[in-house]
Amino acid sequence: MSLRYALLALLTAEPLTGYDAVKRFGGSVGYVWHAPDSQVYPELRRMEKEGLIAGEQVRWGPRSTKTRYSITDDGIRAFREWMNTPLDYGPVRDAPHMQSAYFEWADPDRAREHLHRHIDYYTEQVGRWIAIRDAILGATHPTIATRMEKYPAPDHERIIAYKAFAYEGLITRGESEIEWARKGLNLIDELSPREL
Repeated sequence: MSLRYALLALLTAEPLTGYDAVKRFGGSVGYVWHAPDSQVYPELRRMEKEGLIAGEQVRWGPRSTKTRYSITDDGIRAFREWMNTPLDYGPVRDAPHMQSAYFEWADPDRAREHLHRHIDYYTEQVGRWIAIRDAILGATHPTIATRMEKYPAPDHERIIAYKAFAYEGLITRGESEIEWARKGLNLIDELSPREL
């Protein structure tokens, strides 16, 4: 997936400035597709040149303007085409699992520390994902609220259900990672040399 489809997804809700898009990456789509601002702004400019989005200068403060982007008909067609195209799965790069495969080289206490950090990280993430899922289901998440205003009532159930479904996947994955790390802690305890 390229950044452009994540940006097109955001723009299906409402027009956004580059700054607003970066903020949305931090609070919604960023949980499923991370992008630093250094990539967002150039991609928006490329998309505008390709006609996928249209930029309009809007007042920003007393003496300056910003560009606010809206998705175009070509952008909607490109987004629909991407949505209807099966994904290719890339090779896996998973540092925590790679490192765990060689724990025999680590001090058992350091290996435990790695797994405790893994548990802490995913516990925090799962908490965030649950909060977002619940806000989606309650239609209180700002992006969902905006979508509810833009799209007709018969579409609301599908919009909410699919967004919640994506977060359910993240929650399940996170819970699985926590369980995996707990099993690793037990394995380290079983395999560590016993002191006499």
